[in-house]
Amino acid sequence: MKDVNILKNNGVNVEKSLELFGDMDTYNETLETFLGEIDEKINNIKKYKEIADMANYAILVHSLKSDAKYFGFDKLAGLAYNHELESKANHIYYVYDHFDELMNETNRILNIVREYFGKETIKKEEINIVKDKTILVVDDSEVISSFIKKIFNNEFNVVVAKDGMEAVKQLNNDKLVGMLLDLNMPNVNGFVVLEYMKRNNLLEKIPVAIITGVGNDDIVKKSFDYKIVDVLRKPFNERDIRKVVEKIILIER
Repeated sequence: MKDVNILKNNGVNVEKSLELFGDMDTYNETLETFLGEIDEKINNIKKYKEIADMANYAILVHSLKSDAKYFGFDKLAGLAYNHELESKANHIYYVYDHFDELMNETNRILNIVREYFGKETIKKEEINIVKDKTILVVDDSEVISSFIKKIFNNEFNVVVAKDGMEAVKQLNNDKLVGMLLDLNMPNVNGFVVLEYMKRNNLLEKIPVAIITGVGNDDIVKKSFDYKIVDVLRKPFNERDIRKVVEKIILIER
């Protein structure tokens, strides 16, 4: 027999849900349906977040919010509602900054529900942080550097330089496997960094991809005078930046 105290003791507002479902049998049956469908929903939420498709992301977190409200998952409903509002406003950086919080609460609730039904709970994934590899992000925009750091922080050491001078100081890092370099920065711009690396034969050792908001095609074309890996124009999404970093990592040195 299912012990409703497993739900109640973990903050599930069962009484409120019964106002909708009427009795525990209906609640349990509907909750099992939710449990059978939630993995696909979560995978799609992650997919739309990765490609920065905020329109479809908003639709799915709205659905997650509604499910959470029906079943008495009040905290999850609140988090999903915030994501719905921010994604509708196309605030992608809010989504990235708070995505782990949303997923952690979702997984917490799912484990409670699995325990309630006597199903095996899912352990939190072990994150393999590759501490022996460092990526240097050179960009004066804290928004961009924070965005990239959030994406890769569980995979690499991500070091940030706000201009070319700071970047040059990082080039003696033995763990540095690649650089994401903005062109238009104050003090020392990206071309100065490229020229320095070219003179010191560092472009073969440290692959560079350009990330730029510069709209002048001639300036972007000029960057290919150096042995760079690729150019990625801003704004970009998670999938785009991952593809570029993958190119950097796979280059033989």
